[in-house]
Amino acid sequence: MTEAASRDPNVPDLQTPFLPRGKDADGGDYRKHEKLCIDDMLQKYCGEFGFWQLRHFILASLAWALEAFHTMVMIFADREPGWRCLDGAAGSGCYPEAKSVCELEPGSWEWIGGPGTSTVAEFGLVCGQKYKVGLVQALFFGGCMIGAGVFGHLSDSRLGRKGSLIVVCILNGIFGCLTALSPGYRTYVLLRVLTGFSTGGAGLCSFVLSTEPIGPTKRGIAGMSTFYFFSGGIAVLSGIAYIFQSWRNLYIASSIPSVVFLAILCPFVSESPRWCLIRGKLSKAMKIMTNVAKSNGKHLPDGVILALDDDVNNHESKVRSDAKTDSGSKEAVTGSVVDVVRFPVTRVRLFLAVAINFTCSVVYYGLSLNVVNLGTNLYLGVLLNAVAELPAYFLTAILLDRFGRKPLAIGTQWFSGLFCVIGCLFKWFGTLEVVQMICGVLGIFGMAGTYNLLFIYTVELFPTVVRNAALGCATQAAQMGAILSPFVVVLGGGLPFAVFGACGILGGVLAYGLPETLNKPLYDTMTGMEDGEREGTVV
Repeated sequence: MTEAASRDPNVPDLQTPFLPRGKDADGGDYRKHEKLCIDDMLQKYCGEFGFWQLRHFILASLAWALEAFHTMVMIFADREPGWRCLDGAAGSGCYPEAKSVCELEPGSWEWIGGPGTSTVAEFGLVCGQKYKVGLVQALFFGGCMIGAGVFGHLSDSRLGRKGSLIVVCILNGIFGCLTALSPGYRTYVLLRVLTGFSTGGAGLCSFVLSTEPIGPTKRGIAGMSTFYFFSGGIAVLSGIAYIFQSWRNLYIASSIPSVVFLAILCPFVSESPRWCLIRGKLSKAMKIMTNVAKSNGKHLPDGVILALDDDVNNHESKVRSDAKTDSGSKEAVTGSVVDVVRFPVTRVRLFLAVAINFTCSVVYYGLSLNVVNLGTNLYLGVLLNAVAELPAYFLTAILLDRFGRKPLAIGTQWFSGLFCVIGCLFKWFGTLEVVQMICGVLGIFGMAGTYNLLFIYTVELFPTVVRNAALGCATQAAQMGAILSPFVVVLGGGLPFAVFGACGILGGVLAYGLPETLNKPLYDTMTGMEDGEREGTVV
């Protein structure tokens, strides 16, 4: 028999008549396969950012708009509406020039638009009860902090990225609509905490799900672009709030999009191939990568298979597939925050990421409160606030791959901190209020860029097996900063600017301890990251 005939699939292989085709005596595959980690497969065969990634990125990132709805709805629902004197009451217990309704006689005035315009009007959250408005906001962010940790763990383990996002949308739709039915303040607080719990997982699940299938050289600018959806959501919310003036109708209108996203868009969102790989779902991961290549007009050869990065690093020239690989499954690799703390490399990164996210959040949310208190039209003010953040995102995205993550993280925080310090000095001298306002705007501009950058930076600092758990911890720290920021603002005088300036400068100093991740691979396991560190692939 000729050599050509022996390779013909229709001609029996006489050299191994008692063994299945393609198997050696140990049951392994003697045909050579090419084992690649996901980043290498994207770069070599599937494409780093083609049509598949663009479509998936847009669909998954729309969940950021949902988070904006559920977070910023409190600005409109908990606002203090205008008031007016009742007919005949002017001059006798009601004075139009009064600065607050607390100075007026009960029954001599009324809320413009009626008590149903906001929770403040309906639940009487004025004068001695005004602190309850801030309490609701703080407890909402407290729920976000808990939810970020819980869904960060679940998305890394059993539920996966897409499964966690589905659960988040279900809970947001339910809790948001139930909030509109709140009979009193206590029920309202409880439902806002529950909404915060589910909302806390929306952004991080969306971010990881949208960026993990993207190649390393395109991941940075794509990750930075996710925040356009958050700012866009705030802008759209201002229009929704303008249409639905009642706070109860507003909560329903801002919750329905979660149900629409779940029913119409979620079926077209794919699970992350990285999560499938580390959970041992090799067949599913390969199917996703094959679809990526096909949609991008590429071809994924049959002999190419996915492998965890530590498997690739330990792989010798001869590649053999064991029985589990042949059946399309592999033992799941799991991890948790405990593993992040246990490994020295990730432990230092986690502590630094948590601290930087905390200081950044204090500055970002603290400075944002001044925009709401400008005394202008509320709907227009929120719209302009959202639009003002877009240039920061755009410039940061352009500079991200040119200067790297680390220099940009340091520079944007110091930029914000510097103008906050300048604003503090002008505030203490009590002059040039216009300069103080400009300093505040520039401070928000710089920190908005940092806030955007930190998500992609944190994702790249940790391996897939613990990525969402680490991102959840960082998000929890950011929520703690959000809870603290209103209390910093009430200090008054130049102290808020001083605190914001100190936080910005401190955050830049802490960023010096982080490694550069520009064009570095996303590792799958702790062992893979350690091997990469040892080989000098990570600075």
